[in-house]
Amino acid sequence: MWTLAGQGCWRRRALASWATRAARRGLPGPRPAPTRGAAAESKTPDRSYSSADRKEKIDMSRFSVENTRNFSIIAHVDHGKSTLADRLLELTGAIDKTKNNKQVLDKLQVERERGITVKAQTASLFYDYEGKQYLLNLIDTPGHVDFSYEVSRSLSACQGVLLVVDANEGIQAQTVANFFLAFEAQLSVIPVINKIDLKNADPESVEKQIEKVFDIPSDECIKISAKLGTNVESVLQAVIKRIPPPKVHRKNPLRALVFDSTFDQYRGVIANVALFDGVVSKGDKIVSAHTQKTYEVNEVGVLNPNEQPTHKLYAGQVGYLIAGMKDVTEAQVGDTLYLHKQPVEPLPGFKSAKPMVFAGMYPIDQSEYNNLKSAIEKLTLNDSSVTVHRDSSLALGAGWRLGFLGLLHMEVFNQRLEQEYNASVILTTPTVPYKAVLSSAKLIKEYREKEITIINPAQFPDKSKVTEYLEPIVLGTIITPDEYIGKIMMLCQARRAVQKNMMYIDQNRIMLKYLFPLNEIVVDFYDSLKSLSSGYASFDYEDAGYQTAELVKMDILLNGNIVEELVTVVHKDKAYSAGKAICERLKDSLPRQLFEIAIQAALGSKIIARETVKAYRKNVLAKCFLKMFFSMVVILPEK
Repeated sequence: MWTLAGQGCWRRRALASWATRAARRGLPGPRPAPTRGAAAESKTPDRSYSSADRKEKIDMSRFSVENTRNFSIIAHVDHGKSTLADRLLELTGAIDKTKNNKQVLDKLQVERERGITVKAQTASLFYDYEGKQYLLNLIDTPGHVDFSYEVSRSLSACQGVLLVVDANEGIQAQTVANFFLAFEAQLSVIPVINKIDLKNADPESVEKQIEKVFDIPSDECIKISAKLGTNVESVLQAVIKRIPPPKVHRKNPLRALVFDSTFDQYRGVIANVALFDGVVSKGDKIVSAHTQKTYEVNEVGVLNPNEQPTHKLYAGQVGYLIAGMKDVTEAQVGDTLYLHKQPVEPLPGFKSAKPMVFAGMYPIDQSEYNNLKSAIEKLTLNDSSVTVHRDSSLALGAGWRLGFLGLLHMEVFNQRLEQEYNASVILTTPTVPYKAVLSSAKLIKEYREKEITIINPAQFPDKSKVTEYLEPIVLGTIITPDEYIGKIMMLCQARRAVQKNMMYIDQNRIMLKYLFPLNEIVVDFYDSLKSLSSGYASFDYEDAGYQTAELVKMDILLNGNIVEELVTVVHKDKAYSAGKAICERLKDSLPRQLFEIAIQAALGSKIIARETVKAYRKNVLAKCFLKMFFSMVVILPEK
């Protein structure tokens, strides 16, 4: 029979056996259990506790709703968002003042290497002002056009924004796009003119630009130098004065919005939440409105900027929550969490991400398929704007068709796979999603819808099956010095763009608005724009729906065989030039063989372009020369 005495005897035998094995291997043995008296007298903390238990927990109940502010930092890329965030963290004591404080909130390796913010980061700051302690929840957002989805997610948890503008460069395209994101969300906007310490800074001119483009009085602008820390204190004071506290009710049942999430292989999903109603604490049972699954909360806390556990989180506050979610599909961004047996109306979600670029991803070796699948699943939790569809190829094997927000987004995702999961992949040429309106009732019944979306060019339907094709279009904003306007307008016309608006934002700079077909700008338009404008022009775009277009599927054939991975969809007017360009590039890339390789571009059965890789010539006289050489060696007289 199993008794307490038996348990003690079994434990002593197990410890003795463990100590013997450890001694043989040269390892330290187990620590002896302290006696009750020794444990009471010892002041050394027990190291068996987790790091979360050792941290001193913050009492969040002392921060009333009136003393809470939730705000984001938005700006064009490289205008100083992360530097300003570093100074705010230093001023509020979240981090020590050192010279090494650069991009503190940029935790990813790819962010530090490229000098950009890829993923929004949160930090809860504690600031004393006029005898009161305020809780300021800061969210540092990306600046590149490809990551505007991250910005929209962050704004959903805020009541105001800091709009940072470079005093040297002035308003850029992404500045305009981010302002209107905040304006549509009805947030308070505080304009901050950064880098006033630069030699060529012109803050007065930037003030006039802000007043003209955004209709914000120039006296509301705050001039700072985030690098030197000049006047940054006034930014914190403006946040308290100009941004309203959140409109929430702590006595109502819990309603928490999941606005971001990360994956930890030991603790599972770490959900970043903004509480709109109620209170949540460790031990509560919560339900996901999206999956209807029930979880028990293991830990709640705030980011300061590292994880700091708390006893509870209250309505109006922003923090993190760990509830044992182990599956990557359980933490949906935009989901509402509520207490078990206290269901509430789900919060209205913000607009979901729309992939603008699709590419095939395949493992270099098919034996790595399962490892790559696991890596993609974990990474898509940290970056939920990526869409994943299974795909296969005769040449490359099993893989996936992934949807990204843009080319930089695709590059960053690929780089993170390599750095964080040591995965090497093959990426196919990026394409955009097209639509086709089916013509017959039989086809509509087969596809179960009249309008189908095509993300793989190899599956593009024939013209006989559809009434019309639709291509995605975007509304592009270009801001450039006026001296480059002619070249840029010619570039836009060559890309089938339609001009919508043109406005001078100051004496030397113009803002242009064009409607672009997305497939014309997705690959090399940005590089061409920067090249033509000597790097001064900036570009941003937003989704503008679909429009009818004369599209054709162009096949690439090698010696008469279609290569599915090289199939592309092009506009009818550009088919010949595109086909010729692809054939010429392939001719330069393919190695010569002992046989001739015919490279052809075809529209259906019609060949529109051809290049030929010549075969190696067989030197039939080589043996004759060799035989003659040996004959001469034999005939040569000896000396």
